[in-house]
Amino acid sequence: MKFATRLNSFSNGSIVETIDQIAAVSGLTHVDLNYPEHFQTNSVEDIKDALERNNIKLNAIAPRFRSEFINGELGNSDPEVARKAIDLCKKSIDVCRELGGEHIIIWLGYEGFDYSFQINYAQVWNQVARAFEEICRYGSNLKISIEYKPFQPRAYSFISSYADTLLMVGDVGAANLGVTLDFCHMLMKAENPSYGLSLVAERNKLHGVHLNDGNKLNDDGLMVGSVNFIQTLEFIFYLKKYNYQGVVYFDTFPVREQPLEELKANIAMFDKLDQLIDEIGIIQIQSIIDRNDAVAAQAIMFACLK
Repeated sequence: MKFATRLNSFSNGSIVETIDQIAAVSGLTHVDLNYPEHFQTNSVEDIKDALERNNIKLNAIAPRFRSEFINGELGNSDPEVARKAIDLCKKSIDVCRELGGEHIIIWLGYEGFDYSFQINYAQVWNQVARAFEEICRYGSNLKISIEYKPFQPRAYSFISSYADTLLMVGDVGAANLGVTLDFCHMLMKAENPSYGLSLVAERNKLHGVHLNDGNKLNDDGLMVGSVNFIQTLEFIFYLKKYNYQGVVYFDTFPVREQPLEELKANIAMFDKLDQLIDEIGIIQIQSIIDRNDAVAAQAIMFACLK
């Protein structure tokens, strides 16, 4: 499996220093970068050199919308602001191409509402869809994906679930538009992560995975498998079942933990769960699933505890 990690957890003075630091971690193969945030102290060429000398590849660029977009990004009622949001996505595509990446992950954190009667739902939906059409045409040789989150910073996110996201993907109709699933965001929505993964993967729209853990009420960004062990195990099973070839990005927030050690722990946990699935057997696990027997399914947990 290919792994990347959240660079904002590291307190280095520049992204180049962080890339040099994480390169020492066995198993780390890729990075995701935020635009323009991660390019404020280092040039594209500086970052490209750091990636090449450390034999690390760029996975994705994530455009970051800040205070100017507080009332919405692609669906903003101010045409000038909405156009700036589209242009930011296009610039992210340009940078991604320069660095040899293949993926743009768009999280519309400010696209949403806080009160009844605050926005015109259908109008905003259609405006966002048309914006994605334009972005996907511009980045036609890249994967473009929507990362959803149910709330935060808005009370209600406009694209808040895997169902909303698949509906938007269908309305846009672009071959290169798909979904990035964030495990903790799915828990916040009270979704079963593996169910959502299955529906997205069945439609060949699983472009990205953000793996982490949490207590379901907040975007906790805890270490992989630290809270919801069996659901994490099932999630990795479905990644294997659908032969996911993308990058697993550890979107975790080590505030008190040493971030390099936390990264190692995430990779070790993923590898251990991957190993457990192989030891039990993909075919054996699928046969248990096909029995539709919850008691029999506990045998999977027992096998992990031996």
